[in-house]
Amino acid sequence: MASAFPSSSSSAASSSSASSTRTVPGVHEDGDREAPGSPGPSILDHSYAGMESHDLAEALANQPCKVHSSVETILATNNSLLTIPDSVVRYRNLRLLDLSNNQLTEFPDCITQCVNLKTISARNNLLEESSFPKNFHHLTKLTELHLSGNLLSRIPAEVLEVTSLQILHLGGNRISSVPKGIRSLKQMEVLYLGGNSLTELPFEIGELNQLKVFVLCDNRLESLPTSVYNLKQLKSLLLHRNRITALPVELIKLRNLLELSLRDNPLVNKFVRQMLYNPPSLMELAARTIKLKKIPFTSNDLPENLYSYLTCAHQCVNPRCKGVYFDARVEHIKFVDFCGKYRIPLLQYLCSPKCSDTRSPAYEVSDSDSEDERIRRVLLG
Repeated sequence: MASAFPSSSSSAASSSSASSTRTVPGVHEDGDREAPGSPGPSILDHSYAGMESHDLAEALANQPCKVHSSVETILATNNSLLTIPDSVVRYRNLRLLDLSNNQLTEFPDCITQCVNLKTISARNNLLEESSFPKNFHHLTKLTELHLSGNLLSRIPAEVLEVTSLQILHLGGNRISSVPKGIRSLKQMEVLYLGGNSLTELPFEIGELNQLKVFVLCDNRLESLPTSVYNLKQLKSLLLHRNRITALPVELIKLRNLLELSLRDNPLVNKFVRQMLYNPPSLMELAARTIKLKKIPFTSNDLPENLYSYLTCAHQCVNPRCKGVYFDARVEHIKFVDFCGKYRIPLLQYLCSPKCSDTRSPAYEVSDSDSEDERIRRVLLG
């Protein structure tokens, strides 16, 4: 696609004459040029034109038919738009729509007819969670959605239904929680949630197994779910300016992680043990014995609830302990050396207080533990 040319002067009149359209020979993503004489894609630029919604509607409608078929990019940033005009559907080959820095309060139903859209940018507008049409998922080719700097208090359900998304920017909103439905975005590679009000993440976040960049800075997170170890493709995890005191020990299993930003968190700076421990119930004691003695059982032997309970045992992380736990556990902080320079506190769980005895270390990092060597940058300062 051809690159954007300079936008119109802000002093230009708020009409179609204040914007520009250029048709240039197209270049495909693989570098092959289109055949000579073909119209090629073009960019329609209405940015900084002082336009209101009706001005953009008129400007889009008044273009000749050959422009309707050739335009792949519409830029209408930094105007006074309240909505997207219906005339946008005439641009049947539209791939990119940038409406950032306006006053948009909604995406109208007509946007779902632009079925070739790959990128929508609506940063710094007035969009809320109710601003999206129910058929938003009809945009089956949409891979990038930029919604940072709006008024979202949660991730819209309509957005979670666009399963083709690979890049989702939701920074600088008012989002206080991430729904379990985030698991539907299986193709997600970049997820930006910085600058919100998140206090926790759902376990289902670990199902985004294509995720490469995860930005969570400037929130209120105190911990991460253990399911992060499933994010095998993760390369960058930005957690700075949160309330994190420790990280799950599973983090060290992320072999592709190259960037971990932890600055401005209340990370503990000395070896800490939390010995808070509620004694196990009689049912847990019985279940521990069954698992430790390896007493066989099947779903036909036990009520369904007991069978399910017995199958959810967790192994104690102390390599010298063969015990398990179910509900009663001891939280334990162990510092692990990353890159020989930083010591990162990792949170792990033990089956009993005795497993944290210094003579029986709960977690040892030996020379064979090479996962931490793959961390190239840990930003603590």
